[in-house]
Amino acid sequence: MTRSTVFAPFETIEGDRKRGLVLVADHARRNLPEEYGDLGLPASEFDRHIAYDIGVEMVLRELAALLDAPAVFATFSRLLIDPNRGEDDPTLIRQLYDGTIVPANYPMSDEERERRLDLFYRPYHDAVGAMVASVAGASGAAPFVFSVHSFTPTMQGHIRPWHVGLLWDLDDRAARPLIDGLAADGSLTVGDNEPYDGALRGDTMYRHAVVNGYAHALIEIRQDLIATQQSALAWARRLAPIVDAVNRRSDIHEVRRFGSRTGPL
Repeated sequence: MTRSTVFAPFETIEGDRKRGLVLVADHARRNLPEEYGDLGLPASEFDRHIAYDIGVEMVLRELAALLDAPAVFATFSRLLIDPNRGEDDPTLIRQLYDGTIVPANYPMSDEERERRLDLFYRPYHDAVGAMVASVAGASGAAPFVFSVHSFTPTMQGHIRPWHVGLLWDLDDRAARPLIDGLAADGSLTVGDNEPYDGALRGDTMYRHAVVNGYAHALIEIRQDLIATQQSALAWARRLAPIVDAVNRRSDIHEVRRFGSRTGPL
């Protein structure tokens, strides 16, 4: 866990914006601003999936380099505030997560909640929105937004059998060929909207892709498969040609408003 007196809530990676591809990662780091200390938790909790998506930053950086694609990722722990939730989502700032109580998150005053939104959550989403708009302008077409996450092999006592999953809402233009590409050699168990449902109103894909009619997908890679630098880089190399092939499809760069299973846009 790293702390700094000057805390930037996001980081950008430059790439060729004319390619029409934007990479994002909401849970890439477990960092906390210095003034929040450790949120009242032992250091060991920040090694767990509750604090960040293990392996994702390594995958994202290599994928961005291989694809020459720009990327934006959040630099703060999801335990501070979760950027992949709507502002009105009850799990935006968790008080309890997979058996762990977060002391500094309860009780939570309205002022503190708004402070975390203003200092961390909103600047990150402003950066993602600006990048998506910039890529749309540079490419002259609708961008493809690809979000990288990872998931724990077991959750609340349940074993998750998938190696990787693709999450989407009603628009499967990107998710379907990604699922097919990953499943092609028969070595992977690929989840379709597993281990989570891709229809989450107010999340990052909803805010920056669904409401704009942009093709998108969120990939979930099982954390034990990308926990080391070697395995994370290998997964990025595995993903790169599949993501590139999807990005080269003409239908991916059309605006198509499919709506959402969460209700009217």
